[in-house]
Amino acid sequence: MEQEYDDWIQAGQIAAKVREEARAWVRENALIRETADKVEARILELGGKIAFPAQFSSDNVAAHYCPDAQDETRFARNIVKMDIGVHVSGAVADTAVTIDLTKEHSSLVKASEEALKAASELVRPGATPAQIGRAIHEVITSYGFSPIKNLSGHGLGRYEVHTSPSIPNYDTGDDNPLKKGQTIAIEPFATNGLGMIKQSSNATVFMLTNPKPVRDITSRKILEKIKGYEGLPFASRWLAGFGAQRVRLSLSQFVKLGIIEQYPPLVEQGNGLVSQTEHTFIVDEPAIITTRL
Repeated sequence: MEQEYDDWIQAGQIAAKVREEARAWVRENALIRETADKVEARILELGGKIAFPAQFSSDNVAAHYCPDAQDETRFARNIVKMDIGVHVSGAVADTAVTIDLTKEHSSLVKASEEALKAASELVRPGATPAQIGRAIHEVITSYGFSPIKNLSGHGLGRYEVHTSPSIPNYDTGDDNPLKKGQTIAIEPFATNGLGMIKQSSNATVFMLTNPKPVRDITSRKILEKIKGYEGLPFASRWLAGFGAQRVRLSLSQFVKLGIIEQYPPLVEQGNGLVSQTEHTFIVDEPAIITTRL
């Protein structure tokens, strides 16, 4: 049985190993850009490929903070969500942990961790997103926090980071049963804020969705480079060799033409602190947690 899941399991084990190694790299005064580069390089060293850029979202930023090539931001006394994606032949593993550099918010971190544990116990063929969401909600609220309702877990496909089904962080009433062999990511987000996120600005993560011809020679070269990412999300940082201003102009043009989608940082609407914990599962009896060492 595991043989048919080999790529998924291998991707998950690489992601888990990098995640655990990288915990020590997230420390005060470390340059976030260098840490992201190090995470991505380690994925390649271990034989995986990068499913999406390494992300390090701090404090009230729930997701999608990815440094660009000029970013000189360093970790401070932050609550850092480290989100890592690995693929093997397109089979994607998605995992995240929260690292509390403040040493003051252990209960917030534990709320998302324990919510994921509770959800993990429910994953099997026939379980429903509503059941999983209810369990997540109950655990997070028991710690005195709120789940983020407009962020959710998701299905994973070959060369697809977000597919159906959506795995919510509260009971949405979705009673469509999970099916044997589905691969899903479950990612509880807990906050002391309002429990909702909004998009901010200055996206540094993008994805090719609708390739079209472009006239400018440099933009064509940049687009060809982007096509090499196999339809998976990419970072503007990866295009630094073309020059920062040229990359900004081309990416802006591609967004306007509908060639790429942009994914700006997601910020908690009440400015609340956010924790996140995430594993990837293969739905089976019992479930296989690919990103658990």
